[in-house]
Amino acid sequence: MLLGALLVLALLGPLGGKAEDPLLATSEAADLLVDTPRTLRNGMFFETRIVVEPKRDIGRLVLAVSPELWRHQTQNTMVPAASEETFENGDFRFDYGPVPAGQRFEVKLDLQINPDLLGGTRGRVAIFDGEAELASMPVDVKVLP
Repeated sequence: MLLGALLVLALLGPLGGKAEDPLLATSEAADLLVDTPRTLRNGMFFETRIVVEPKRDIGRLVLAVSPELWRHQTQNTMVPAASEETFENGDFRFDYGPVPAGQRFEVKLDLQINPDLLGGTRGRVAIFDGEAELASMPVDVKVLP
């Protein structure tokens, strides 16, 4: 009976891995969508998609992620690769160059929770046009054993 209860919990998703609604931040310049699981189990591999939909031309799209969000995680892939990767103003920054208005831009990441991350992590994802912030959002991830 206990094993059956655990299987039902796993299928319903409260123990992690359940598809969740994407997070969305909107501004006059662009929409920023982050599609990532927010409840995971230790050691899990997972996918994150970051989608930018510009409402005006972006001269230099820069994706910024606070280091706290990815602490104790391993990034396996990031597609497409940025033309430049830096650490500036307290964020990992990924430069993707110009993106015209109306052209959807998507980044796919494959990550894994490292064994030493328990409880969770939180940080921020933001998009910039060069140095001018266009949109940002907090992202919280709960990590279960």
